[in-house]
Amino acid sequence: MIHTTIQVYLAKAACKGIEMVERNESVEIPAAKRLKCNKEMIECTRNIEEQEEGDEEVELRLKKTAGSLFCPFIPSATVVCDALEPDFPIIYVNTVFELFTGYRAKEVLGRNCRFLQYRDPHAQRRHPLVDPVVVSEMRRCLEEGLEFQGEILNFRKDGTPMVNRLRFSPIHADGGAITHVISMQIFTEADIDINRLSYPVFKKTSQHQDDRPKSTKREHASYKQVDEMCGILQLSDDLLAQNILSRLTPRDVASIGSVCSRIHKLTKNEHTRKMVCQNAWGREITGTLELMTKKSGWGRLARELTTLEAVCWRKMTVGGAVEPSRCNFRTCAAGNRLVLFGGEGTNMEPMDDTFVLNLDAEFPEWHRMYVKSSPPGRWGHTLSSLNSSSLVVFGGYGRQGLLNDVFVLDLDAKQPTWREVYGGAPPLPRSWHSSCTIEGSKLVISGGCTDAGELLNDTHLLDLMTEKPAWREIPASWAPPSRLGHSLSVYGSKKIFMFGGLAKSGHLRQRSGDAYTIDLEDEKPRWIRMECGVDNQNGDVPPPRLDHVAVTMPCGRIIIFGGSIVGLHSHCKLFLIDPSQEKPSWRALKVPGSPPKFAWGHSTCVVGGTRVLVLGGHTGEEWILNELHELRLASRLDSDL
Repeated sequence: MIHTTIQVYLAKAACKGIEMVERNESVEIPAAKRLKCNKEMIECTRNIEEQEEGDEEVELRLKKTAGSLFCPFIPSATVVCDALEPDFPIIYVNTVFELFTGYRAKEVLGRNCRFLQYRDPHAQRRHPLVDPVVVSEMRRCLEEGLEFQGEILNFRKDGTPMVNRLRFSPIHADGGAITHVISMQIFTEADIDINRLSYPVFKKTSQHQDDRPKSTKREHASYKQVDEMCGILQLSDDLLAQNILSRLTPRDVASIGSVCSRIHKLTKNEHTRKMVCQNAWGREITGTLELMTKKSGWGRLARELTTLEAVCWRKMTVGGAVEPSRCNFRTCAAGNRLVLFGGEGTNMEPMDDTFVLNLDAEFPEWHRMYVKSSPPGRWGHTLSSLNSSSLVVFGGYGRQGLLNDVFVLDLDAKQPTWREVYGGAPPLPRSWHSSCTIEGSKLVISGGCTDAGELLNDTHLLDLMTEKPAWREIPASWAPPSRLGHSLSVYGSKKIFMFGGLAKSGHLRQRSGDAYTIDLEDEKPRWIRMECGVDNQNGDVPPPRLDHVAVTMPCGRIIIFGGSIVGLHSHCKLFLIDPSQEKPSWRALKVPGSPPKFAWGHSTCVVGGTRVLVLGGHTGEEWILNELHELRLASRLDSDL
């Protein structure tokens, strides 16, 4: 361990430069990063006209030493924070800091150093592997004006883990007040499998110095407080797990595991973790995810679905054929089977056939399913999944015009048959509407277009499990503008999220980027327009679009992808939002892998809760049905590939 002696001499407001002594050498702080002293900015000079060749040589040398052991020859990063401002914002970092962390100075000035504890630049909390004991000790030393020396897990901007061995010291003004905190940091490679370990990864090695006399009374109060906090450990394991831990979110359970060895053991229990996920996501979703957890475990699955650290695209090709060729078909998933129904054939011919793709097969192939009876051919309809074996189709455009009928298919029946459901007075016939199912039994439809070309904004519900199903319009004092080509996504138990579409705006019809939500559990459900913020540095929000796809993740967040978009916006960019938050914010996701090449005409299915399969896509000449693109929300073992 290097025992670095740091002496920082701060000039007063009239001074023109600041010098610090590092290892008994005088170092001038560059002016490109400003240092605030006594609440006034002091401009320093810096030579920013270094030759490019020299920069490349220095960066190459630093990359070679980044993974080395802690030694005097490793360059140290220097960070200066303003202690007079709330949350100790950074006001200076040196070039070594930039090279090792991947963050430029302009990205970190004004921020607290804790962002290095986040694996993703857009994360809102520190990574679960970061030791909270060390974090608490660092915070205490900052608040009490003490020196700290220790090590903590940090992350580069690209998510690479690294060990930060740091030492920070308070800087006092002439009057004794702490004006700044200066930190010397040594970054080395973290030799850990971040997808498998749980913290604490590193032992606390903090050392602090305090020349002020300590209060015996204060120490006694602290011990008393600890004794009172430990009262919770008097409870039995069953009570702790079922009544306390199971009611926390998966992220909070991962954090609380460092309290003590007993709590850590309880949080690692698979039964406890399953209860946590079940309470947070619901029985139906955890039942769907059961197969994934047999190999990866609930803890790893919950972490990956929360942090999205394993999300990636994967292209796959399947056999068989969907013939005759068609467009404007609909697909959905029933268990591990993809089902395709209908579509628009040659010369706008409505198709009435059904095809199935079994993803459990060693070599998946499209097969036509021969059913006893089939609904009238159609396109522009909706096809939704009720459970792992049942599907429901509504509306669309047929040979006789627009439709408003309902058919249900049970794939596991001895003789599969499309069964028509009569539900009293149905909604107006329509096409290009949107639909979803809630509680595995209720069909909800919204919007669409009439035969006369009029856009609709009504919402209707049909409970298919009652003895005599009957359509019911959901009354609302206000509804979103009429539209078609939008998406409906279910989150929570009965909440619906609407996004995009071609919406009526006065006498015009324009692509929409608006979001709306409705809670069907309310006594008087009503549509509410959501005011969505932006949770990314580039300020990206989903451009207005229609005919896109929307996917609800097990944890309730929603992903928006593709669609018909005006301008030069990337069609393969994914956007994420959590509509359950008090102030929802859009977040643009950068996902590695091979995304679909075509921007619209897709159909999307969620398989097993963690696999999003994007089917189809228009090249301008034909529709692709043998190319599937899988968006993986969680990692899979080699045996699954």
